[in-house]
Amino acid sequence: MKDYFGYKKKICVVTGAASGIGKATVELLVELGAEVYALDITKTELNGVKKFIEVDLNKKESIDDAMKEVPSHIDSFFGVAGLSGARTNYYQTFTVNYIANKYITEEYLKKRMSYGGSIAYVTSTGGLYWDKYSFEFDRFTAAKTWDEMINALHTQANKSTLGMMAYPLSKRALNYYMSKLAIELGPQKIRVNALLPGSTDTGMKEEFEVEAGGIDALVAETGTANRLATPEEMAKPLIFLNSEMASFITGLPLIVDAGTNAMVKLKLKKDRMNMRVGLKLFNLSFVQNQLAKQLEPLNKEKKKTEQTTQKTDKTDTKKETEKNDVEIL
Repeated sequence: MKDYFGYKKKICVVTGAASGIGKATVELLVELGAEVYALDITKTELNGVKKFIEVDLNKKESIDDAMKEVPSHIDSFFGVAGLSGARTNYYQTFTVNYIANKYITEEYLKKRMSYGGSIAYVTSTGGLYWDKYSFEFDRFTAAKTWDEMINALHTQANKSTLGMMAYPLSKRALNYYMSKLAIELGPQKIRVNALLPGSTDTGMKEEFEVEAGGIDALVAETGTANRLATPEEMAKPLIFLNSEMASFITGLPLIVDAGTNAMVKLKLKKDRMNMRVGLKLFNLSFVQNQLAKQLEPLNKEKKKTEQTTQKTDKTDTKKETEKNDVEIL
C-alpha cells in the first residue's frame, strides 16, 4: 500500500508526548513508521518511540539539553505541549505555550530542517482573533531571543499573576507567529501550520471545566458534537497537517471544533473570544481575587488529594512499622 502520509523513517519530534493529544500523536506516528523523539516533563513509557527525552519547557537550559539528544536533521515538528494556566502562574503558562515553541523553532528547527520539512503547533480556539488583537503581543513576536522574550513577559504581568489570561494571549501570539513563519520559510519549502482544537477530553479537562463554569458550559462549546473531542480526534488532523497529504497547505490555523466557530459566524452562538486578553488591569488585585475564586474548586480538589496522599503515606508507614516490630519479636 502506498505511503500517502509519507512518514516512514521520517524524524519526528513531539512535545507534550506523555498524555492527551501529544500521546495520541506519538502513537499514530509510530503506526505510520516514523522515528519518533518524544519530549515531556513527565517520564513515561511509550511503545515504539525511538527515544523519550525528559524536558522542562520552562527552562532554556533543559530545552538545550533535550535538543542535544535529537538528530541533527528533523523532518517534522509537533509542538503539542501546553498549559491551561489554571494551575500555573502567568510566566510558566506563557513560557511553555509560546516562548518555548518560538525558541525551539528559531534556535533549532530553522537549522535542522530542509526542503519538505513541516512544523505544526497546537494552539487553541481560545487563540482566535490573533490578527485583530496582535498589538497586545507584538513585543513578544518582535523579540528574537529567549532573554528578550522573558524580559517582555516581565513587562506584561507580575510574578504572582495567575496564568488564566496568559493562555489566550500565548495562543494568539503562537497563531500569529505561525503565520509569519509560514511566509518566511515558504521559499525553503518548509510548511508551517497550527491546529486550533475545540474542547477536548485530555488531562486538562478538569481545569478547563472550572474555567468555563462547569462541564455543561464546556460541552456547550463543542458545536454540533455535544460532547468533548477525544485526543485521537485532534491528533489525526495534526498528523495530516505535517504530512505529504497536506503538501500545498501552509500558514493555516486549522480550527477543529465540530462547527462551533461556524455557529458563531452565523450568529447562532454567542462570540466569547472577540475581546482583549492582554490588558494590564488583569494584574490588579481585585481581578486576581475574582479569578482565584473561580479556581477554588481546583484548589479544594488539590488539598483533598494531598490529604488523601498524606493519609495513605501514614498508613503505609504504620504498616511497615508494625511489620518490623513483628519481625523483631
